[in-house]
Amino acid sequence: MVLNITMIGTGSAFAKKYDNNNALIEHNGFRLLVDCGITLPKALHQQGIAFDELDGVLISHIHGDHVGGLEEYAFQMMFKYQRKPILYIAQSLVEPLWEQTLRGGLTQEPLVELEHFFDVRPLAPGIDHELYPGLTVKLMETKHIPNKPSYSFLFNGSFFYTADMRFDPMLLQQLIDNGVSTIYHDCQLEAPGVVHASLDELLTLPDFIQQKTWLMHYGDAIEQYVGHTGNMRIVEQHKTYTIV
Repeated sequence: MVLNITMIGTGSAFAKKYDNNNALIEHNGFRLLVDCGITLPKALHQQGIAFDELDGVLISHIHGDHVGGLEEYAFQMMFKYQRKPILYIAQSLVEPLWEQTLRGGLTQEPLVELEHFFDVRPLAPGIDHELYPGLTVKLMETKHIPNKPSYSFLFNGSFFYTADMRFDPMLLQQLIDNGVSTIYHDCQLEAPGVVHASLDELLTLPDFIQQKTWLMHYGDAIEQYVGHTGNMRIVEQHKTYTIV
């Protein structure tokens, strides 16, 4: 199945030029937001897209550059559009998202639960979930911060989208062996990579993996690295790509 993906932002948590690394995946009119970071509301507005034009949001983990825009999303949908947005999220993240991130800003009696603001759709990791006819996602727990669950996404069995992920060449090899044709990978430009894969680490991948890998979640200095990313290509902000 063909998917279209537009990166609303391609930047790291600290990037100022490219907005937080958040994506819009579209299939047959269905629009799925992947993560909703601090800069997402403004960046989405600049793209001419309103929150009510989204069919749901899929969350990878609870760092601010991935969930910091959810408060505005929830409030806009409630007070401006009078409906709950669909929230796709790993079951293990439901409680911490509310208790550790959203509760303080969203709570207003009698609205005191995540489900009062979102149509929460918990997803079990490791199995395919059909979000829309022709669009499936499998949540895969990947290494990021110790003892802090973080999930990357496998769409339609062929498109792997990392959230924030440390270098894991064995996993990438397994994915390619199992038919993955495209990898969107977060990339820390400067070594060492502590909680992200660094460019130096990714450059050690075999050429056949690099050829399937696109770099995102990068710093503001990315222009300096053009032509120095091996066989890996750089995802451009706001450009729409077709994933087969």
